[in-house]
Amino acid sequence: MRGRQAEARRNDLKLLEAAMEVFTTQGFDAPVSAIAKRAGVGMGSLYRRYRTKEELLQRLAVISMERAAGAAEEGLREQDPWLGLAGYIRACVDFGSGSLAPVAGTIVVTEEMWQVSERADAAIGELIGRARTSGALRADVTDLDIALLIEQFNRPVAGVPHLRDRLLAIALDGLRAPETTPLPGPAPDRQWYESRWGERLP
Repeated sequence: MRGRQAEARRNDLKLLEAAMEVFTTQGFDAPVSAIAKRAGVGMGSLYRRYRTKEELLQRLAVISMERAAGAAEEGLREQDPWLGLAGYIRACVDFGSGSLAPVAGTIVVTEEMWQVSERADAAIGELIGRARTSGALRADVTDLDIALLIEQFNRPVAGVPHLRDRLLAIALDGLRAPETTPLPGPAPDRQWYESRWGERLP
């Protein structure tokens, strides 16, 4: 891409990066003017690309799921099933997968979002299944347990840069077989997990 196309692409990337940073630090009620200011673009540029905050959030959700799918597919290329799964989890925590969970049920889920979600679910399911079959992952941990665990690590830990990595290392050891402490209560339900985002439109 050259000229105006390249500039538009750069502005779009700046907007998306700024939006994720603003939403993460200021909450999802932050005004779009804060996003434009953080990106260094005018409000007109923002609204030409995303007419509403909902459209911006929908695009961020697609990007997040694409990155999760890519991380899972990268994990499947690792020969060691445990290293593949652990690498996927670390990658998701690093880029903030699940950070958009608080907006579940507040925005319309587009067909593109569902399609990317299905791609991600397939790769993640295969990655987790492989780790479980190999005996590396404890048998009572489900894919939703791992998804919800990743969500928990999106909460910022101020003042101690290494603390998140330390807690993640502890959590990963807790996922490994053989399990020593039975997990309390039933496993998360898929219908409940997906219902947070609303029903799929026909």
